[in-house]
Amino acid sequence: MATGREAGEPAMAEEERDWADLTPVCLAEAFSRLGPEDLWRGAMACCRAWREAARSRPALFAALDLEPAFDAVGADAAEWWTPAFQRRVDAMLRSAASLAAGELREVRVRHCSDDALAFAAKSSPQLSILSIQSSPSVTDRSMLTVASCCPILTELDISYCYEVSYKSLEVIGQSCPNLVVLKRSIFNWLDSSEHVRTVPAEYLRACPQDGDREAIAISRSMPKLKQLVLRFAKLSGVGLNSIAEGCKELEVLDLFGCANLTSRGIEQAAANLKNLEMLVKPNFYIPRSAFHMERYGHWQLYDERFQTNVFQI
Repeated sequence: MATGREAGEPAMAEEERDWADLTPVCLAEAFSRLGPEDLWRGAMACCRAWREAARSRPALFAALDLEPAFDAVGADAAEWWTPAFQRRVDAMLRSAASLAAGELREVRVRHCSDDALAFAAKSSPQLSILSIQSSPSVTDRSMLTVASCCPILTELDISYCYEVSYKSLEVIGQSCPNLVVLKRSIFNWLDSSEHVRTVPAEYLRACPQDGDREAIAISRSMPKLKQLVLRFAKLSGVGLNSIAEGCKELEVLDLFGCANLTSRGIEQAAANLKNLEMLVKPNFYIPRSAFHMERYGHWQLYDERFQTNVFQI
């Protein structure tokens, strides 16, 4: 009995698959398995049919996470601080908010503008995670829009956003009662050499000075915080004590680079935080030239803060 192809019979051509025959539902299901870059630059850029198939499922755009692309570069790039780059980020943010049709839940971008952020906030009542670090154009105006339009926000990263003030922190805390993660770090103001060739000098000089006021705003309006990152923040013992009194549920507290704090003050604050699991202390070398003698008066007080040029913590 003959099986398979008879001798001398030409080989059958391999069956060709025509992706154009797939229904929009099948295409959308396939697209759900793609990463953001493959979805945006691959599938949606392929043809109109694929683009429309992607648009038919808003859930595909529930998250806009550009952090892997930024992290791949490894450090800040001067190009990122230009208006042209900001326009590119804004275009993606606006598109994601529009395509998600109200289902945008996570945004992780950098260098977006006030207008683009306000547009995304107004379109995204389900937004729960927002990270917009290093966005010099973002101000209190758009943050107030976030507060009023995104009440279920649970995580916020406004690190290196120098035009955002304590007023935004107050309103965000009052309007978003489920906020559990806040990141509000600033650039290393003790030694800005690692940023001078990328971050505009005038922006580095605009470093926020009201660390205690921000800390008090956080303590009064964000009682459910579990993670708080304040790297290089200019808060003193007054601000830290306020946080310890108002944010009793803190599990992670990052104070790296907070040069205005003493070891004694940190220990006292930590003792009041019964749920604290991780405390990042401001341990790093600080040249004495970074401080002015008239500020501390004499080296005895300096010795109270430091031990062999390292924080006593």
